[in-house]
Amino acid sequence: MTTSHDLPARLRLACDACGETYDAWRWRCTCGEPLDFASDPTPSAAAPGDADLDYRDGLWAFDEFLPTEPHATLGEGMTPLVDAAEWEASFKLEYVFPSGSFKDRGATTMLSLAAELGVERVVEDSSGNAGAAVATYAARAGIDAEIYVPASVKPSKVRAIERAGAKPVRIEGTRQDVTDACVEAVEADDAWYASHAWNPAFFSGTATVAYEIAAQRDWSVPDAVVTPLGHGTLFLGAYRGFRALYEAGWTDRMPELYGAQAAGYSPIADARHHTPDETNDVADGIQILDPVREAEIHEALDDTGGDAIALSSDAVEDELDRLHRHGFYTEPTCAVAPAALRELRLSGVLDRDADVVVPLTGSGLKS
Repeated sequence: MTTSHDLPARLRLACDACGETYDAWRWRCTCGEPLDFASDPTPSAAAPGDADLDYRDGLWAFDEFLPTEPHATLGEGMTPLVDAAEWEASFKLEYVFPSGSFKDRGATTMLSLAAELGVERVVEDSSGNAGAAVATYAARAGIDAEIYVPASVKPSKVRAIERAGAKPVRIEGTRQDVTDACVEAVEADDAWYASHAWNPAFFSGTATVAYEIAAQRDWSVPDAVVTPLGHGTLFLGAYRGFRALYEAGWTDRMPELYGAQAAGYSPIADARHHTPDETNDVADGIQILDPVREAEIHEALDDTGGDAIALSSDAVEDELDRLHRHGFYTEPTCAVAPAALRELRLSGVLDRDADVVVPLTGSGLKS
């Protein structure tokens, strides 16, 4: 649980649930809840103009908001924001990242922090995308990695892990069984848990999606943002990012945030209203029944006036076909967010003229 990696003041950890703080790295609080950085970086007083924002730095152009320097980077970030007329929205093309998914946002900041702290080996559990991202950036940082994956993981995702030099550990059973096996390994030898669900540096990275969206829109905020929702790494990253921009005075409002879940794996949507009575096995990347930061997800939904909905297999498959026909080559899980947008518009929750951004999260090459 506790490592020898003592922390500088800017990286001090705190638990929002019980108020405990820590000066040495650990992956969760003694009360069992996740930890975050005790203080957030303070940006400059005014939003930068295009002349002051170097897009060649990728997401690291927003270093004022980030907890560490780019010790492990592949030029990630500043993904395209393009018009998607069929959906009356804009799509943020997160599938063009180095490892093929938005998880690179969190992996670059998390592995950069690990490198800063002198970590030599990391352990992660993943259904595929986060594992590939962690393996890729661990390789970039010169850090050994073990990635716990479901035995049924797609071969393309395992190949990405192996070819980066990381060791995949296949676990039979559910996605929760994979996490449980990984946590057991972490606690058995005090490994550094590079978890996309627990590690606060990962969320510092995914928050950059909000900074980029705002910058690409000349610091205007959309009416709504719709993301896939499993553990909530992109959803909460977007919430934290837009909140940081608003509190810094760089933007003047928050967007409504909507989370798209897979039916049968939809604890957030289930808690808020009736959901489809079926199991969506198409969106395999968000099959999470017990999100680590569930309370924070609900708080973000309430704070922004958004919602979470569950999508059926048919809705996701139909949307995936539609995406591919319009030139957006994404993996199946990615289709839950535009499918959710379609349902939100049909139900009247979002007006036809609402200004909406949807991140497309993973490449079709992964499936």
